[in-house]
Amino acid sequence: MRELFVYYRVHIGSESIATMIVDQFQANLKQHIPQIAARLLRRPPVPGEAQTWMETYAMASGGITPAHQRAIEDAALALAPHLDGPRHTEVFFPVERA
Repeated sequence: MRELFVYYRVHIGSESIATMIVDQFQANLKQHIPQIAARLLRRPPVPGEAQTWMETYAMASGGITPAHQRAIEDAALALAPHLDGPRHTEVFFPVERA
């Protein structure tokens, strides 16, 4: 059950356009991959600093595949001009319990 956590900083003043871009590409992903659960989160804002945002991606079964990850990364290319640095992707798996 592979899940993705993608974090990045958004340029000051680009928050509205960045929100629209992420909302649009996450909606498109959900149309093509109906089982995907996508969220957009942010840290509490600090006046005068770029906001840190996080996208999360999970699936009800099977997890996020490398192909899904590539589709997410390709969709997010439109966001690049509004970022203060690169996107960072982390992969997590649920903890197995005995």
